[in-house]
Amino acid sequence: MKSNPAIQAAIDLTAGAAGGTACMLTGQPFDTMKVKMQTFPALYRGLGDCCLKTYAQVGFRGFYKGASPALIANVAENSVLFLSYGFWQRAVRRAVGADAQAELSGVQNAAAGSLAAACAALVVCPTELVKCRLQAMYEMETSGKIATSQGTVWSVVKGTLRKHGPLGFYHGLSSTLLREVPGYFFFFGGYEETRSFFASGRSKDELGPVPLMLSGGVGGTCLWLAVYPVDCIKSRIQVLSMSGKQAGFIGTCTSVVKNEGIMALYSGLKPAVMRAFPANGALFLAYEYSRKLMMSQFEAD
Repeated sequence: MKSNPAIQAAIDLTAGAAGGTACMLTGQPFDTMKVKMQTFPALYRGLGDCCLKTYAQVGFRGFYKGASPALIANVAENSVLFLSYGFWQRAVRRAVGADAQAELSGVQNAAAGSLAAACAALVVCPTELVKCRLQAMYEMETSGKIATSQGTVWSVVKGTLRKHGPLGFYHGLSSTLLREVPGYFFFFGGYEETRSFFASGRSKDELGPVPLMLSGGVGGTCLWLAVYPVDCIKSRIQVLSMSGKQAGFIGTCTSVVKNEGIMALYSGLKPAVMRAFPANGALFLAYEYSRKLMMSQFEAD
């Protein structure tokens, strides 16, 4: 049963969904701070100031603004990501002439992850757009860029459809692809290499929860350090396009560097890196253990 491609794909999809859920539940407050600081860096002196002001503005629920689309985004993205990751791992094995159960090198896993991320970007762009707009809604309203709104998922969806049509949900798609494809090369490469380090010659499947979570944290940190400025531009495009036509990736990047300096592209990096260990640790822990559980069930049949 283990070698059946359809069953393997279903297992990867389900395990990815479990990982995405765990990632969102542990990392959402950090992600909210990241988006706020990326899109309105002048309003906040740092992470502590952003946390205090968010709590003063709307209370604890402010840290979970956009939680519904974030959950959908994480489940959808990681389901497609890990489904595609398994597919591309098998494709890489065929390309290099390796056995179907052979262990890939770190670079080969990284390449499979990069290709998988291109597929996931098409799913994650619309849901991330809704999430980012909800997270920065208070700042958009108080700055006068948009009229006061209900600040619900449905109101954002309706507003996007009314102003831009269905393609409006793909504002920032080029930025998303520019973030996902190279970013997940470092994400999966960092994760797999760290797992290999902890395994020390043993099977990586034998690793316990702590090495898995640390490996996930390293992978997440590698991703953000490699592509953070691209994510900052993506957030700006997706949020600021609420108030009208927004320049594309090159135009937005040029404007930010010219008017605010290059360091503005790194606004919110601290919460992103802080989020990497709990969120991506939980992601891989849930993914690996749920995948192992399902694989053992099918092998027992």
